[in-house]
Amino acid sequence: MNPHTPQPDTAQPPVETLFHELHKTIKTLRGPKGCPWDIKQTNDSLKKYLQEEMTETISAMDDSNYDNLCEELGDLLFLILLATEVNKENGHFGLADVITQITSKMIRRHPHVFGNISCDDETLLNKQWEAIKSQEKRGKTV
Repeated sequence: MNPHTPQPDTAQPPVETLFHELHKTIKTLRGPKGCPWDIKQTNDSLKKYLQEEMTETISAMDDSNYDNLCEELGDLLFLILLATEVNKENGHFGLADVITQITSKMIRRHPHVFGNISCDDETLLNKQWEAIKSQEKRGKTV
């Protein structure tokens, strides 16, 4: 048995609960009694941390170091949620906007899964993806 095969963990709460707890933690860290480092973060200041964590994530993938990969993906998730909170506080967008946008995009770009198109050829799927992406960039929906 592969030690990295996901196993059901009945001791862990549902993912929705864990995600909510992480989001709440970030809001607390940015709150009035929060951490000075977290409070002072901006889009500009977070760039270097995002880049560093992405590099570490790729390294863990290259090394097939799954324990480290789990940690690095957590660091990236934290920074993504932190950046989202920064932008919410500045009136730009919130977490619901980010989740709605990416869910809609993935559904639009996978008509072979969520629509009436049938295709299992990866080359054709890549062409379809790029065509849909190009239409989106021109302000059209598919």
